Amino acid sequence: MDKVTELAKMIDHSILHPTFTDADLKRECEIAVKYNVASVCVKPYAVKQAADYIKGSDVLNCCVIGFPHGNSSTDVKVFETDLACKDGAVEIDMVVNIGKVLSEDWEYVKTDIGRVLDSCHKHNAILKVIFENDYLTDDKYKIKLCEICSELGVEFVKTSTGYGFVKGDDGKYAYKGATDHDLKLMRKHSAPGVQVKAAGGVRTLDDLLRVKALGVTRVGATATIAILEEAKKRFGK
Repeated sequence: MDKVTELAKMIDHSILHPTFTDADLKRECEIAVKYNVASVCVKPYAVKQAADYIKGSDVLNCCVIGFPHGNSSTDVKVFETDLACKDGAVEIDMVVNIGKVLSEDWEYVKTDIGRVLDSCHKHNAILKVIFENDYLTDDKYKIKLCEICSELGVEFVKTSTGYGFVKGDDGKYAYKGATDHDLKLMRKHSAPGVQVKAAGGVRTLDDLLRVKALGVTRVGATATIAILEEAKKRFGK
């Protein structure tokens, strides 16, 4: 595998903005196929459409669950996962129940993740568990989530949704997304078989190469064209 293809296969091309139209979905899926990325990451209603647009390519169909705030009941997350997989998803990116994490109700959190994981495996899909690190103000929460995900045997732990905006003292909302600190922490405290996905803030080739060096094997990105066109220039293809 050449360098550009290797980097392309690290990218889950995110098609998640709430304003995206059907035309936007089609365009972004075509971009994903053109650049031969790992997957398209779409909202639940769009899984069937995306399946048509990426048909015949090596691009996988990924769906977000409980997105972006993780507040759906476990039963709803499981139903949503089952439906997404039946519609063609082979990867699931699920948001944890953030309030339960901060409450340290670890039994609930483990059950929530475990039942979605069971649904994924029933359909031969893989699970990526989104922590939404911007809301987790103490590393102990992230470490515990890594331990739970390792014990359950999820395929990926993931930093962020890209939409976890925190309100500042000035009243404005912002987010950090995937920080080097969090990526190192998640790699350190996850089992060797659990991969790490960085999402939120990976916008350039240098960003991608930096997180790759930290042990990241997948990233969520919207700047796919810019990243991979720069990769072609730099690596000669």
